[in-house]
Amino acid sequence: MDANFDIKSYRERWKAVEEIERRELRAMSVETHWKQINTLIRFALENGLTRGDDDHEMEVFSRWAKLKGAA
Repeated sequence: MDANFDIKSYRERWKAVEEIERRELRAMSVETHWKQINTLIRFALENGLTRGDDDHEMEVFSRWAKLKGAA
């Protein structure tokens, strides 16, 4: 093991990064968050990482439309 490697400092840096990420997520709008999720789902479908379930997909779109209308 490298004598200059300080595990405590390493862990503290990653805790700081984690806190910054938490703040960014809290500050993110719901719309932005949904766009990111939809982008990931689209990517998974287009690359065969999941199967497309049209009935389930329409249910999700329907729920989202209801939520958006209630806002």
